[in-house]
Amino acid sequence: MPSVVTYWAEHAWLPHPNGPAVQPEVRITVGPDSRIAEVAPGSGPCPAGAVRLAGLALPGQANAHSHAFHRALRSTVQVGAGTFWTWRDTMYQAAAALDPDRYLALATAAYAEMALAGTTAVGEFHYLHHGPDGTPYANPNAMGEALIEAAARAGIRITLLDTCYLSSGFGAEPTRHQLRFSDGDADAWAERAAALRGAEHARIGAAVHSVRAVPAGQLGTVAQWAGDHRAPLHVHLSEQTAENDACLAAHGVTPTRLLADHGVLGPRTSAVHATHLTDEDVRLLAGSGTTVCMCPTTERDLADGIGPARQLASAGCPISLGSDSHAVVDPFEEARALELDERLRTRTRGHWTANELLRAGTADGHASLGWPEAGRLEAGALADFCVLALDTVRTAGAPPRLGAETAVFAASAADVRHLVVGGRHVVKDGVHQLVPETGRALAAAIGALR
Repeated sequence: MPSVVTYWAEHAWLPHPNGPAVQPEVRITVGPDSRIAEVAPGSGPCPAGAVRLAGLALPGQANAHSHAFHRALRSTVQVGAGTFWTWRDTMYQAAAALDPDRYLALATAAYAEMALAGTTAVGEFHYLHHGPDGTPYANPNAMGEALIEAAARAGIRITLLDTCYLSSGFGAEPTRHQLRFSDGDADAWAERAAALRGAEHARIGAAVHSVRAVPAGQLGTVAQWAGDHRAPLHVHLSEQTAENDACLAAHGVTPTRLLADHGVLGPRTSAVHATHLTDEDVRLLAGSGTTVCMCPTTERDLADGIGPARQLASAGCPISLGSDSHAVVDPFEEARALELDERLRTRTRGHWTANELLRAGTADGHASLGWPEAGRLEAGALADFCVLALDTVRTAGAPPRLGAETAVFAASAADVRHLVVGGRHVVKDGVHQLVPETGRALAAAIGALR
């Protein structure tokens, strides 16, 4: 990439003292440090030498919760009926077929699909650490390093949320399917995680899989590790009522209270799903400054339920968005689902503004992944953005000034025409420049697991 690159966007969603707004004819200059040097709205026609971007430029989307290997489950888990728990059995079969090379191929293709959908950073909730029988690889972090390399090959940023997963449920030994997830105890997990190294495109975070999978007495070890490393800390929380019931039986408190009592909640923490909460749970999450990551397309696919996202946001929790199981990879669908699900629950409209929903998918999502310098189009921010076409059958006809509403309530991943990460043009005219045949790459990687 040249030392300075200038992009010219027909329209862009930009910060404004009165709230974000769409501005026309926006010149975006990227400096040699891969950050935005200048944003100039109303700059006139595209200047000579600039890269013209027709449509609406938005900050890159942050996919704050991903399990890359779940991409192999799409369609196959839709056969017949079942529950989250029967779905999990199918997931275990896919996990057992993975090794570092196969995971590299699958994750590269999955991350390329995310890039085509407008995603510039992914939070990978990673717990496939060892061989299928639990034996560590010669390089104990081979699987995690494969994910970091996959993100590089797909041209996006990654926060590897290395996950502590020790138990099949409240102290019980891991099942045979879960052996590869476990390091034995939290101290061994922390030692292995400490050997992971970030890169220009990669940062290392931590995760508690769930209160089911990490004994209460070891939760503090994971939280301490994250604090010592100033790293993001994520946790699955109350996705299923069965988890709540089991936690109450084991500890006499809700999962949220258990996490609070062991120092897991806080401004660096993101609670994923948070579907089944008490009012006290909401107060604990909001009072600690914990972000809540909603994954609406997965939560509906697994029949989890509709989480109290609006209640949490009103109480003070930042909200981020993730595609989780990748039943759908479309950040705009995740955003609008927050509003549409709330409409179904309440039978009223207008719970979220388009600007609020875009912030969840951009600035708040990046902050939850430890990239606070991303997620907005302004000088000093990372030069990460996507461009939506405004002339497709889904987006045509709306006034450009309503670009935020068009993005959230009309557009889809199929309308993403360009993606720029660190000033690099990763997706151009709807084609991934590093993984140009992404569909074939997905088919080959998934086929290898069968």
